[in-house]
Amino acid sequence: MSKLWQGFKRVIFWSYERGSWPYDVMVIAIVIFVLLSPPRWFHDQPQATALASSAVEFLSEDPVSRTSTYRLDAKVLPSEKRSVKPTPELERETHDILGKSVEGLKGQTFQVRRIEPVRADDGSVAYYDVTIHQ
Repeated sequence: MSKLWQGFKRVIFWSYERGSWPYDVMVIAIVIFVLLSPPRWFHDQPQATALASSAVEFLSEDPVSRTSTYRLDAKVLPSEKRSVKPTPELERETHDILGKSVEGLKGQTFQVRRIEPVRADDGSVAYYDVTIHQ
């Protein structure tokens, strides 16, 4: 029983020398497990921001100045990034969200020109009107 316990301890604490046959067997077992395990066992997919179709709304376009304005629901932003005043973090977040969710902006370069918060009745920010330049 003691030998079995010692073997179990060595496997758990990975105390075999590199290049020994028990070490090689453990490495092969791990590789087989990784390659043959079904993907449904692990749900480690990157969690993309689930943007509802109503999270970003097109408001207006000015072809002369090549600007467009979108209304972005404040709920899609992390709470620590929401701000009443435009900050570099808020600008970066809105740029990323618009670039991922607006079909005409995917893969395009654009610049956030203006961010105007639209307040709810309770004083919190409900939306951001984001003006971009293409």
